[in-house]
Amino acid sequence: MVSKALQRKITEQPSRYNHLERMSVGELLQHINDEDRLVAEAVNQALPQIEALVEAIEPRMKRGGRLFYIGAGTSGRLGVLDASELPPTFGVSEEWVVGIIAGGDEALRHAVERAEDVAEHGWRDLQTFHPKADDAVIGIAASGTTPYVIGAVEQAKQQGLLTGCITSNPNTPLAAAVDYPIETIVGPEFVTGSSRMKSGTAQKMVLNMISTALMIRMGRVRGNRMVKMQLKNAKLVDRGTRMLQEFLGLDYEEAQHRLLDAGSVDKVLREEHVLDPMDSDC
Repeated sequence: MVSKALQRKITEQPSRYNHLERMSVGELLQHINDEDRLVAEAVNQALPQIEALVEAIEPRMKRGGRLFYIGAGTSGRLGVLDASELPPTFGVSEEWVVGIIAGGDEALRHAVERAEDVAEHGWRDLQTFHPKADDAVIGIAASGTTPYVIGAVEQAKQQGLLTGCITSNPNTPLAAAVDYPIETIVGPEFVTGSSRMKSGTAQKMVLNMISTALMIRMGRVRGNRMVKMQLKNAKLVDRGTRMLQEFLGLDYEEAQHRLLDAGSVDKVLREEHVLDPMDSDC
């Protein structure tokens, strides 16, 4: 029997569409796309909340604090994804932004049953990273009721860490438990209750905003270029080489030689004393 709490959640309300199995492929795709159009507007409505959280995290990170994402299922996977993309993109340590998922790494590929239902396990998993006062924790849960996530942020807040959340329902226990809630109200899912769809898309968009804005504010971008990216493959070496051609007027071979010798675009630009005074040494 469905509980009254579940019935009240927007993310559990019936889809606006019915008889999906009778639709053509074209109809299915069109209706999914129509629903996806609502996500950007929902995120737009939450921009003040996102701004407040980013501005609260920034000074903590500049003092050496870290950012943790914690979630279960799709929400946890998206947090881990965002965190894992930052080191190669912005040249930061893997310890600077960390994604934690209920059930551990196994849950990235396989569902770990009931991993999200134990409130104490969220803080237990967070404690393995020895959290400190300048750290920030963002709980991610479309429902806003996941015990694993709520338990983690409640304990984090009690320990003096800054806390935020991303959820797709208004006035949830998760939002009430944190300092800076972000609510992206995307409405019922195309497939009833399938929060991997619009809710997951909104979470990905918000995570992109938070991490990208923070990395820019932390001095990891010059102009609009990822000057501190790690040179992990030929594509990135080529990108960095062309950046140096643009910045310094070098031919391709000389720019690539300088890049590979220094290890990053940023280091070459510093050697040439072409960085702005406002650029960070982070």
